[in-house]
Amino acid sequence: MRVKFSQDVRDRFIDMVCQGATLGDAAVAVGGTAGSGKGWWPHTGMVRLRRGRHQGGGIDDPAPDDGMPGGRLLTLGDRMVIQLGRRQGMSYAAIGAEIGRDKSVVYREVARNSSPDGAYYARVAHTRTHQRRHRPKPFTLAENTRLCQVIEEWMDEGWSPKLISVMLPIVFGDDQTMRVSHETIYQALYVQTRGNLRADLHQRLSLKRRSRVSKSAPRVSNSPFKEAFKISQRPAEVADRAVPGHWEGDLIIGGGNHSAIGTLVERASRFTILLHLPGKYNADVVAQAMITAMRDLPAHLRRSVTWDRGSELARYEKIQLALDAQVFFCDPHSPWQRGTNENTNQLLRHWFAKGSDLTGYTATDLRRIQDTLNRRPRPTLDLHTPANRLAQFLHTAA
Repeated sequence: MRVKFSQDVRDRFIDMVCQGATLGDAAVAVGGTAGSGKGWWPHTGMVRLRRGRHQGGGIDDPAPDDGMPGGRLLTLGDRMVIQLGRRQGMSYAAIGAEIGRDKSVVYREVARNSSPDGAYYARVAHTRTHQRRHRPKPFTLAENTRLCQVIEEWMDEGWSPKLISVMLPIVFGDDQTMRVSHETIYQALYVQTRGNLRADLHQRLSLKRRSRVSKSAPRVSNSPFKEAFKISQRPAEVADRAVPGHWEGDLIIGGGNHSAIGTLVERASRFTILLHLPGKYNADVVAQAMITAMRDLPAHLRRSVTWDRGSELARYEKIQLALDAQVFFCDPHSPWQRGTNENTNQLLRHWFAKGSDLTGYTATDLRRIQDTLNRRPRPTLDLHTPANRLAQFLHTAA
């Protein structure tokens, strides 16, 4: 019996083949004959098949759904949405909104993976992408003796791979065979059997290394915090909040990283100071704002400050000298080590929403918000306010 190759039949046939069925078995399963699959397949996607009975024993390498939702790679689920959207006549922008991608991503995916008759099949597209990703790429210098000779001549004259890659298009005009990136030259120099360059050619490089230094290799740090105090060096009194005067600080960043507000929180009382940073928040501006805000505090209430390793505190030595207070820095990527400040910043998001422009807040505005927060009862203080607790510390010292 001859089966009309409708869209529904075609979809079921393709899905079965992409999941490993032979052309013949898939054709029979959808109501055709064992031999009809051979005629159907060229119109659907032409991905690589295994050898076997009925002209193909299923997909040669069925593609796993190895993409993560929202990640760099499209998942099979994303492609199923694209397939459905195309069938329903949705625009590329509408489909992109459904899967959280730009419309250009959907357009390129459809253009790259549609079948010869212009239809888009999710499983075929997913498998084709998987097979292309695993296909070995030809190496530029492996067969191009002329290009290798030019590279050797120029390197013998002291040219760097970067300079060679720039000069090739200039010297050889429209000859596309005389093109190579500097990264490809480095690979040919340092990886055995890649290309036909002389084995000793690496000695022509300025550094004359026998192997290339990995980009991930540890390098000498130019960090301004090399001599700074680490959080592990803080005295025990800071951790148990037994002694007041130890502060934690950070920046609240506005939308587009164009504005910021500094925050300082005293660990024992949770008293908060907001730093007005109009226009910019570089190291000099932040240091001066912190010194201005804290210099009138009594000495016993400015014992130390703990901050992240952000460049905005690169002038920490200036702060230490002006306030006579040690500045400690958290370990890299460890904001939880400033837990008091992190929690306070979450409270401050009531006024400073994420992504908002902070440039419109004046120093008076910040003082009003600061006072409002400091008058708020805190469960961690047995419902006392930070302002009251700080006043107790001031009274005790007096």
